[in-house]
Amino acid sequence: MTAPDRLAERRARFAKGHRGEWLAAWALRLKGYRILAQRHRTKLGEIDLVARRGDTVAIVEVKARATLEAAMEAVTPAAQARITRAAELWLGQQRDHARLSLRFDIVAVLPRRWPVHIPNAWVSA
Repeated sequence: MTAPDRLAERRARFAKGHRGEWLAAWALRLKGYRILAQRHRTKLGEIDLVARRGDTVAIVEVKARATLEAAMEAVTPAAQARITRAAELWLGQQRDHARLSLRFDIVAVLPRRWPVHIPNAWVSA
């Protein structure tokens, strides 16, 4: 594969990721969540979406895959640990962090289907 081909493929994946996060954010908004952050970067990693409903903060990993199983398998234990550390850093910066409960969700963006929201996809250690 030539360098221009690799660049085009990388741009296509980036665009697909942005579309997936946009769809996931709207699916969560329609479920009553307020999106607090998108692609939030910390020194420990990136959080795709931070969504809040009441005192529950959902740290959401968005995966655009062909199947629900593939999306769930794509969030490996190493990715879970990285996201958990980034979320704890984010939570510590919030004024009302003591009353917030943190949850880790996955939103699977599947072809020709509405995004699938999986609450409590994993529990932090």
